[in-house]
Amino acid sequence: METERLIAGRYRLRHVLGRGSMGTVWAAHDEVLRRDVAVKEVLVPPGMPDVEADLLRERTLREARSVAQLTHPNVVTLYDVAQVDGDPYVVMELVPSASLADLVRQRGPLTAEQGAVVADAVAAALEAAHRAGITHRDVKPGNVLVADDGRVKLTDFGIARNVAEATLTGRGIALGTPAFIAPEVAAGGAVSPAADQWSLGATLFAALTGQQPYEGTNLMQTINQVVHGEAPSAAVCGALEPVVAGLMAKDPTSRMSLADVRRAVRPLLPEPGTDVFPSDAGTRPVVPIVRPRPPVAKTPVAKTPVPPDTPLAADPGPLPFRSDARTRDVPRRTSPTALVAVGALVLFAIGGGAGFALTRTLAGAPLLPPPAVSAPPLPGIADEVPLRVTTASAATANGEQGAEFTIEVGADWTSFLEQRVNKGLMPSTVVHLVEPTGVYEVTVQRFADYYPRGSVDDYLDLVRSRWPKDQYFGEATDVTDPLDPSAAEPPVQFSYRTVEKATSLGRPSDSAGPDLRRSRYSRVLPRGADLWVVEVVFPTEQEEMGRNKLFNTIANTFTVVG
Repeated sequence: METERLIAGRYRLRHVLGRGSMGTVWAAHDEVLRRDVAVKEVLVPPGMPDVEADLLRERTLREARSVAQLTHPNVVTLYDVAQVDGDPYVVMELVPSASLADLVRQRGPLTAEQGAVVADAVAAALEAAHRAGITHRDVKPGNVLVADDGRVKLTDFGIARNVAEATLTGRGIALGTPAFIAPEVAAGGAVSPAADQWSLGATLFAALTGQQPYEGTNLMQTINQVVHGEAPSAAVCGALEPVVAGLMAKDPTSRMSLADVRRAVRPLLPEPGTDVFPSDAGTRPVVPIVRPRPPVAKTPVAKTPVPPDTPLAADPGPLPFRSDARTRDVPRRTSPTALVAVGALVLFAIGGGAGFALTRTLAGAPLLPPPAVSAPPLPGIADEVPLRVTTASAATANGEQGAEFTIEVGADWTSFLEQRVNKGLMPSTVVHLVEPTGVYEVTVQRFADYYPRGSVDDYLDLVRSRWPKDQYFGEATDVTDPLDPSAAEPPVQFSYRTVEKATSLGRPSDSAGPDLRRSRYSRVLPRGADLWVVEVVFPTEQEEMGRNKLFNTIANTFTVVG
């Protein structure tokens, strides 16, 4: 049976403790030393090129050797790295425990005493790591373990954390945890030990309040708040206010040292032998907090509130760029063949629409997607924000030639790099260019060596598969002018709408605000052996303006260098 596999002649895998995009963690038994262990089975993502897969295996071994230097009571100990058919299996200390994230989710915010215990333990673990030259890079409640016996341990020091799946940039921004990233790292700066100090402060803030320090309706908006916004007030953290405020200083050089953290919490620590996390403790309510106002672009335009029942105008307002002669609409050519095709499509749509309506009616479902909850007014955007030529690279993790491009976006937009693993399709590199409020976004995605294995249709299928059926609608495609006349197939212009469910603390929530309705317009552009996709995203209520000015302006400035 799968759960009774024996690897490396000594580790018997018993049952799964958890699964992730990069592997599976097993509860196992070391039959040589006769002790229980945890084994992390590192998986190579399907479709990853052999060169990158080899780099991943080598990096896993390199990081394991580095982490093996750490021997500290507040660090999960690494015992061994076994190799099976070339794939690494990381053998670690098995700690019967719950993560701090699960503990807070189940029981509510920590008390001052509990917070002091966590702060002291994690600070001590990070001190030991930094002395050994190791930066954790992903301190968050999910990586802090509270053992059944009350011990607190820090885990996941980057072993087999996949650059292509688990990070937003090559410097280590974790996709699922933007609220705990240090501002300088989120802005593209180097990762230093000071980044771990910020993340410890953000972790304590979340543990003491039950809420993340930054929240947004989407990933990019949250990251923009981290980069451009003020740090949240630590006044809600009670006795640990000075510690949280000291750690979450925007200037890395001004952050409280880990030694000072331990000195500050020492008076709050319980007597030895105290059960600090009793299983029969009652739940505590989430602490109300006042979040910093989201950052806005320069020279905002004041807007008068509009009654919710007012019909949308055709031109809802200015967008974050200069709308002038830069707008170069792609000419459309109509032929008799096209007219015949359009007529056939109309007849098909009428028949298909009638069948769709009948099916939905018989099922008792509404004909249209659910209406959006009234959203707060969009942030003011300056009417005259100059465009700036931005040069970026969409190289894969190992780097190669021909991956640079230029595109024109707002001068104050922020860029992020993501190496993405695509289910059923080869990996891709995505450059995100985001307006400071997170409302508008441009992405440039590159699939290296896409042809002859892939096709435009394969990409469109991938996009559809990423969204649940109730969050994806309004699809349209149209052939557009080629970026490269010698490309393997004609390019297309592709658009669709999505509904992003509001979330709170990483899960759906009715109180997290309205769902976000977004329109997404893209150019899917074959070029040589690569496939490039330029996508512009904006609120659906601004679709006409977004399509005619934002999309046509920015997408037309895209150029591949070389």
